[in-house]
Amino acid sequence: MTVFSKVLVANRGEIAVRIFRTLRELGIGTVAVYSEADRGSLHVAAADEAYLIGPGPPAESYLNQERLLETAARARAEAIHPGYGFLAENASFARACEAAGVTWIGPPPEAIEVMGSKTAAREAMQAAGVPIVPGTTAAIDSADEVVRLGDEIGWPIAIKASAGGGGKGLKVVNGPDEAGRAFESARREGEAYFSDPAVYVERYLEDPRHVEVQVLADAEGNVIHLGERDCTIQRRHQKLVEETPSPAVGAELRKRIGEIGVEAARAVGYRSAGTIEGLLDREGNYFFLEMNTRIQVEHTVTELVTGLDLVREQVLIAAGEQLSLRQEDVRLAGHSFECRINAEDPSKGFLPSPGRITSYREPGGPGVRVDSGVTAGSEVVGLYDPLIAKLVVHGIDREHARRRMLRALDEYEIGGIKTLLGFHKALLEHPCFVAGETCHGVVESEELAERAEQLSHSTTKVAVSPDGRLRERVSAVELDGRRYEVKTLVPEPPYAELARRRRERTGGGAHHGAAKDALVTPMQGTVLAVEVEEGEEVRAGQVICIVEAMKMENEITAHRDGTITELAVIPGQAVTTGQVICVVAQDDA
Repeated sequence: MTVFSKVLVANRGEIAVRIFRTLRELGIGTVAVYSEADRGSLHVAAADEAYLIGPGPPAESYLNQERLLETAARARAEAIHPGYGFLAENASFARACEAAGVTWIGPPPEAIEVMGSKTAAREAMQAAGVPIVPGTTAAIDSADEVVRLGDEIGWPIAIKASAGGGGKGLKVVNGPDEAGRAFESARREGEAYFSDPAVYVERYLEDPRHVEVQVLADAEGNVIHLGERDCTIQRRHQKLVEETPSPAVGAELRKRIGEIGVEAARAVGYRSAGTIEGLLDREGNYFFLEMNTRIQVEHTVTELVTGLDLVREQVLIAAGEQLSLRQEDVRLAGHSFECRINAEDPSKGFLPSPGRITSYREPGGPGVRVDSGVTAGSEVVGLYDPLIAKLVVHGIDREHARRRMLRALDEYEIGGIKTLLGFHKALLEHPCFVAGETCHGVVESEELAERAEQLSHSTTKVAVSPDGRLRERVSAVELDGRRYEVKTLVPEPPYAELARRRRERTGGGAHHGAAKDALVTPMQGTVLAVEVEEGEEVRAGQVICIVEAMKMENEITAHRDGTITELAVIPGQAVTTGQVICVVAQDDA
């Protein structure tokens, strides 16, 4: 079957490679685009044709609508698939494609606009009878309004970018004293990521489950759902592990959530694949959160339990075909997990870890799938999202799938950069995950970070030296056909030294000079904001500046009490790893 002769994928990395695979199965020619920073990327080699579209920064390449349409015309591509991120939920680009005579493989621009504005979406869902989290359906204009709303609906509250998603532009506010900085930060992220600083407020639900439902809709008005996904395991409101079905959802609740998803899609005249995201509270109440008008990162787990190819469905719907199945035809079989393999260092608070991959080996075997955008020798560029691959498994039930994922994680090898492989092993072994709980507070704990560091060396046993500053690492090696045990002493990971300093300060036995005067940035990036001034007195843990790296905001905090001197950065400045931000001076007396 051939529905288009050639399709351009306006994206990069693993999602571009994944879309190319489906297009090939459909007999469709594949066109890649790449920035100067991505010349050697896997997605470039994976396509039939590839075209350079500009410099590394996304605004000059992957977000350059005019250049993308010029490239589509040059390649004679009949359609554009946007993947996720970048322009995937950009209504103006969808319209520009249609105006240029290029088929947009995605929903109507009108649906993107309504659901792209969280305030408009909340208003539309409320009118359609879909339950929403209590809060505003219009943008707010000041931090004072945040305080008023917090007092009215109860603290904590969430400030959210109206055009936001993926945790960008989302700030949790626990009380009035945090409102000012959170309001400005949410507006700044909204402007930076979505060119829209508008924000709104809703009640922040304590420890809810993040449960979403996958929908498919065609141009004839047929809409179905494909069950739910549980995406509760997150850090900084970014998903890390997804699964289906949710351990907290039974048949009756699944039916209700599915119906909510279908109603939401119908309310905006939806077409294509889409996801209704919602929050499930402890009492079993389900609230609409937002709609992602694109293919999701975690679409893979739904594919494994339904046997459907969601990208294929998107392409066929865009070509004018009706859905190939009805709601009663949908069958959910077994259990599936997806672990996002990010270039991040859990021992340093999930800081981005760009660099070159020196060795790479993917797992295989029954029920294992890897959607990857890298290989040995690939450069993980700090300009883009830290997601480099997705490890997905399918099992008979949840426990079977969990054990299969642990086996696959053990087989996965990525050398040269820090990744979340060890973190995922530690998490999947944790009692809270085994029990199917929300694991609230566990993901970013020092306990899990330490276990993740140990498990990142899968063949290694670790013991701490008596002074607590060195670790004895015991490995198995082979020489002339015989195995020997080798012991090496290595420094404790950075978080352990930080924890020790904290204990020394708070325990009355602080050692003078235990921490350096200079505060340095732990990553390469761009300074978005500076929160202090020269000569200002600060406390340990106070935010000094905010550095953006790999599409994430990172708060750089004071490592001790003192006075700010030699402040060396300004907003908009590029910084490198280890660069001095300021000096936090203390009076020797």
